[in-house]
Amino acid sequence: MEALILVFSLVIDSFVASIAYSADKIKIPNLYIIIINIVSCLILTFSLTLGNYLENIMPAYLPKYISFGIFIILGVYKLFEGFFKKYMGKFSKSKEPLTFKLFDFSFALQVYIDETKADFDESKIISLKESIYLAIALSIDSLAVGFGASFININPILMILFCFIFGICSIKLGSFVGKKLLPENSNKNLSWLSGICLLLIAFLKL
Repeated sequence: MEALILVFSLVIDSFVASIAYSADKIKIPNLYIIIINIVSCLILTFSLTLGNYLENIMPAYLPKYISFGIFIILGVYKLFEGFFKKYMGKFSKSKEPLTFKLFDFSFALQVYIDETKADFDESKIISLKESIYLAIALSIDSLAVGFGASFININPILMILFCFIFGICSIKLGSFVGKKLLPENSNKNLSWLSGICLLLIAFLKL
């Protein structure tokens, strides 16, 4: 149940992003949906592995409080993420296409603020390079959540599996919703749901 709640908090962003893409008539091919979620799971795996390693060299009492702090800080941020993105968006107005670079975090930040910017060539279809940009932007939270989850005895394999399956489902469902139900009003902010999930886990595990 805890793994499901954490994964739910992670895939909400993918769901909202896919609504925006579908409403803007931007298509994400099925192959790239899989690639997006593979990249997301790799990032989650890295953070879980790093957390497990550090837990073994920490005092026994410390990981629980670190985990609590991570979930509290990230949970509060997610509650107000819509306001933060709107503020950060004022400093990210460039629409110039950027070439793909593995460590081009500035562009990843632009995509994090406005997911539709991943389609930087405005082709209305996501390419392989653009799907990796999108995956990185959508996985920023996974670094913190995976690190915190590694300290609270959550089955990492189960969490990664859930992340992959529900990540694909969230994009497919969001695409359907954006196309069929919200063609003119795709700017829905549901990050507060993610915040509630993270705060719930924080207090349950304290």
